[in-house]
Amino acid sequence: MVPRLADCFQPRAAYSFDQGGGNASGTRLLSGLGGVGKTQMAIGFAEQLMTGNQLDLLVWISAASRQSILAGYGHAAVDLLLPGADGSNTGQDAARFHAWLATTDRRWLVVLDDLCNAADLKGLWPPNCPTGRAVVTTRLRGSSVGAVDRRLIQVGVFAADEAAAYLTARLAEQPDLADDLDGVVADLGNHPLALAQASAFMIDEGLTCSAYRQLFADKRRRLDDLVPEEHDLPDDYHRTIAATLALSIDAADRSRPLGMANPLLEFASVLDSAGIPNSLFTSPAALNWLTFSRNVSERVDPDRVRSGLRTLHRLSVVTAGTDSVMVHALVQRVIRDGLTDEHIEDLSWAVADALVEAWPPFEHAERDNALVGMLRAGAAAVRRHGSDALLKPESHPLIFVSITSIGSAGNAAGAAEAFAQVLTEQERILGAEHPATLATRSNLTHWQGETGDVFGAITAYEGLLADQMRILGPADKQTLSTRSNLAYLQGIAGDPAGAVDALERIWADHVRLFGADAPETLTARSNIQRFRGEAGDPAGAADAFARLYADRVRVLGRDHPHTLVARQSLANWRGHAGDAAGAVTALEQVLDDFRRVVGTGHPDTLATRESLAYWRDKAGDRAGATEAFEQVLEDQLRVLGPRHPITLATRGRLAGGRFSVGDFAGAAQAYENLIADQVRALGADHPETLTNKANLALILAIVSDDPVEALQRLLAERIRVGGPDDPRTARVRGILSAARRIAREAAKGGAPFKDHLANALRSAHEAPGEQV
Repeated sequence: MVPRLADCFQPRAAYSFDQGGGNASGTRLLSGLGGVGKTQMAIGFAEQLMTGNQLDLLVWISAASRQSILAGYGHAAVDLLLPGADGSNTGQDAARFHAWLATTDRRWLVVLDDLCNAADLKGLWPPNCPTGRAVVTTRLRGSSVGAVDRRLIQVGVFAADEAAAYLTARLAEQPDLADDLDGVVADLGNHPLALAQASAFMIDEGLTCSAYRQLFADKRRRLDDLVPEEHDLPDDYHRTIAATLALSIDAADRSRPLGMANPLLEFASVLDSAGIPNSLFTSPAALNWLTFSRNVSERVDPDRVRSGLRTLHRLSVVTAGTDSVMVHALVQRVIRDGLTDEHIEDLSWAVADALVEAWPPFEHAERDNALVGMLRAGAAAVRRHGSDALLKPESHPLIFVSITSIGSAGNAAGAAEAFAQVLTEQERILGAEHPATLATRSNLTHWQGETGDVFGAITAYEGLLADQMRILGPADKQTLSTRSNLAYLQGIAGDPAGAVDALERIWADHVRLFGADAPETLTARSNIQRFRGEAGDPAGAADAFARLYADRVRVLGRDHPHTLVARQSLANWRGHAGDAAGAVTALEQVLDDFRRVVGTGHPDTLATRESLAYWRDKAGDRAGATEAFEQVLEDQLRVLGPRHPITLATRGRLAGGRFSVGDFAGAAQAYENLIADQVRALGADHPETLTNKANLALILAIVSDDPVEALQRLLAERIRVGGPDDPRTARVRGILSAARRIAREAAKGGAPFKDHLANALRSAHEAPGEQV
């Protein structure tokens, strides 16, 4: 009895039964997870051969046991009236049929459906002959079913378009239900059997796709609650999707190493289905959990874990690759359905511990890209499945580690958004005054400042500091950190001298409370020297950074990213102190180390490349500097995006470079594009936005009919924004005075006014993009 083809059967374009033409012989092994459509593909292939008049004999046999295979072969021998086959001895009749297959010139196809144990086919594999074909459907893969004369076809779930087409066809008679086809397809992971049973449930219950998705997202409902009852299942199938997947899981748990499959799948069930790093399963936290789950005295070791994963792979429950393990989301759902809420909470903490242990101490942009991507996805998944578990009684460190990873890779806005979401959850669960809640406010504010919203971050830090002083006290590490961050932003906002005064007091408190070598203490020292240089003492800053670099090497080692940042700062301040050529040499060396340690696409590497381009220009290589700025901008746009503060700064330098070489039209266009993005990213009144508006105004003054009038408008704008005593106001006032003097000289027969003014303004730009 050949099973019937499923309603709305979808041909699978990715799979081809035949190699080298339509008459190719041999055995095809259709291997894959339960319910992915292996049997349906075999039915479709058989019907294709029959309707194409390419078969004389079709034999369909259930291969669930050796007895059923022998019985099928024996029945075929009797039906074919083979000599001696009379049904009295099944084994002998089966042997007659097997021998006949090897010698007949008839065109035959033998389908062995759902092979559960490779040993059941020992001596019974259909022979390889020119006129015969065989298809074996199985969940097995590996050496037990492999052979040189067998072709393995690894069957996966539907492609996205196949899944959508199938569900569309299933709901064609009730189109009002199909309001979110893609959402259902995504929820069910394109799984053919799950889509068949879900669509039947939707039709029976009159549920729209969106209503079904709401039920599916409800953790209180089991997968079996969202399909028809067994006697109402579609396509003559007799097991629910949950029961189908459970068969493979149970078979794996009964295989060597005994009892490892379920604990491994439990561990994987709260992670991201698309990829779990192999190293996660052998981390200390994972080994502890697996040992605890098996309730044995003998500790689970990495070899047992690897063996357990390979068993799951051989049974197609997971796909275990060289670096990662993939497990279908519905397998995860079946596992979670069998766990209590308390068990999932404990599991979530154990998995979160393992994720933190597996996270690289500092991320290499290229080498760790795939690993960190899986770790971030895993962190998001465990937070989702664990619900509030990772926020109580204390917030798990994974939350900080995973979100900080997003920001450190250049996505400050993404980090700020993620911390804002965590803050809302913490305020609900822990309360607004819990230390963990206050710490998240601090992290959120930090990344807010990194997006360029300096003044918004200052306001947020001021409110946070008041709460920390009241709740935690002035000597708490969180309180001191907020004081330090506030002082840092004070310097960024244009008051470097005030920042130095504040940071020196904070540094003294850090030394007293945590010691001179504590990370916070060294960071405070770094910030002090930066703003000391910006306040007008570049030589002093360079000397201080030399001492700080030595301490960073002693405490952290030469290759720690913080040590490399200190080297970069030392090179920059030596340049500002007058040694541009030395800065170029030093930055070239530290750039090589940044590339080696954190990768070419890391924000610190990109910042170093920008600094190197700046000092190349200062050292006299303007053409090389411009080319370097253009190259680093291309990478910044790719890694950080067009509106990241670092990218915007590089765009400003390039616009200034065009101005410096007399390309006023190109500079004006570049500044206009830059200002438009700065307004969207930072706001119209942000200092950087206003600075570039001033630069654009100066360029327009050169090309206008009345430059003096244009400069007068710029001066009025500067007075409005910064006041009459602001240094930048004074600089524009000086430029206006020079323009009036140049105009008087031009009136007496001197150089043409605009040329003279352009030269004067270009000389005001000490390097490409240096702001007026």
